[in-house]
Amino acid sequence: MNKRKVLAILGGPHFDGTTAKMLDCAIKKAERAGCEVTKIDLYKKNIAFCTGCRVCINTRRCVQNDDIREIEKSLHECDTVILAAPVYWANVPAAVKNMFDRLLGTAMEETSTFPKPRLSGKKYMLLISCNTPAPFSWIFGQSRGAIRNMDEFFKTAGIKPIGKIVCANAANKKELPKSIVRKIQKRL
Repeated sequence: MNKRKVLAILGGPHFDGTTAKMLDCAIKKAERAGCEVTKIDLYKKNIAFCTGCRVCINTRRCVQNDDIREIEKSLHECDTVILAAPVYWANVPAAVKNMFDRLLGTAMEETSTFPKPRLSGKKYMLLISCNTPAPFSWIFGQSRGAIRNMDEFFKTAGIKPIGKIVCANAANKKELPKSIVRKIQKRL
């Protein structure tokens, strides 16, 4: 029997911050469940900006030869994607947005009507840390903007959601709140 493969992507620059702690919690749970986990730290990768050439729509991979190739390969091989990202200006950080831009042809095929997904059959979980306290992070659209952006990428790629967990008031947390840990563990 094949092990379930999980791709865990850290989309934040703080390797010991709340976002990283949320991802580490999910990774530990997945490993305890017998999953094979591949972790990618976006801020440690060399990923150039998208040039808008759109060649990837036909080739299914970006023409630029950098670390995006590792992510493309891992996306095709995994069963589940866990993306952990902080909220920056009510959206995802630049590294996450850049990854989405560079994965255009990997994620979808253009048609005369709606995009055709290229990664169907996979699942995703979003882990979001937001410095704005609850419920203001939701009321003022801070975490909602980031969730909307990430959902759009995964939905277009054909990947189904299994959970979206927001840790509000995340600044300078030494430990994850137990309620957040329980939510993460329940979803995997």
